[in-house]
Amino acid sequence: MKPSSKPNSLRTIKSYVRRSGRITDSQRKAWNNYWPCYGIDIENDPNRLVELFKDTKKRVVLEIGFGDGDNLIATAINETSSNVIGIEVYRSGIGHCLINAKKNNLKNLKIICFDAVEVLNQHIPNNSIDTVNIFFPDPWPKKRHRKRRLISETFVLLLKSKLTNHGLVHICTDWPDYNEDIRKLFKHIKNFKPVENIPERTQTKYEKKAMALEHVIYESAYRLVL
Repeated sequence: MKPSSKPNSLRTIKSYVRRSGRITDSQRKAWNNYWPCYGIDIENDPNRLVELFKDTKKRVVLEIGFGDGDNLIATAINETSSNVIGIEVYRSGIGHCLINAKKNNLKNLKIICFDAVEVLNQHIPNNSIDTVNIFFPDPWPKKRHRKRRLISETFVLLLKSKLTNHGLVHICTDWPDYNEDIRKLFKHIKNFKPVENIPERTQTKYEKKAMALEHVIYESAYRLVL
């Protein structure tokens, strides 16, 4: 399979702002030592990503915006027969994830540091992903910033083109209006069915902070049935 030669409309408004942030010495060392093993340089070596889709017998699990990577690592540990791909733009979170990937000697995990929309549009084949996890995307709470939210109609249609039949999208947020918009989108877009039994997952660092602030966690999953 090859990535679609006619990608959906590219997103010009980013759903994130790159921040330098603080990266620890151990995270910096992980970048230097482990990135060559786990990282995919999507700009200079996109073929490494394409290789993951050649074995059609393996499931492909994609997590977008994995933060520190706790759930991503757990997924790779628990689904050893799947190819697990994580996309994140913050170097400190990737560094933390690389440390744990090496610690667990994972063989089925690849990490991309790039814009997820561009990766989906340009580098991932259609009908190739079995599960997409998006846990606590930036809510952009101010009304004037909501156009930056990742999960929009255009984005859900892009996911739809990349999912296999019966593929799953699993989403969490602690912002009620974002949750309501997400539910409306998946109800509106044809062929997505809500899933009653939400898959198990690992609690994220962000989620723990949100719960400490007594935020309600909204969780939903949708299956593509063609």
